[in-house]
Amino acid sequence: MSHHTSYTLAGLCAAGGIAGFARTRSIPSLVAGLGVGILYGTAGYLIQQNKDYGHETAVAASTILGGAMIPRALKTRKPVPVALSVISIAAGSYYVKKIIDYS
Repeated sequence: MSHHTSYTLAGLCAAGGIAGFARTRSIPSLVAGLGVGILYGTAGYLIQQNKDYGHETAVAASTILGGAMIPRALKTRKPVPVALSVISIAAGSYYVKKIIDYS
């Protein structure tokens, strides 16, 4: 069932990238949102199909999302970067636990 989390985060990141582009015409927001969304979507697919490296891909996507959002959240204290920071930490922790459980 852990693939549902990845698919949800894929949709959230992709929608956020599109919304960021629509609001500010920010190409980096669009590319980053869609890129991280694709990573989470790929992770969800791999997990759902019981293939190798699904959880590891989700951890990588969470690391990328956190690496981009945590510094921005600390600097601006705006709600969206703070929320995405918390989500990235929670998702990364969840998937690291899944990797440890399967080891």
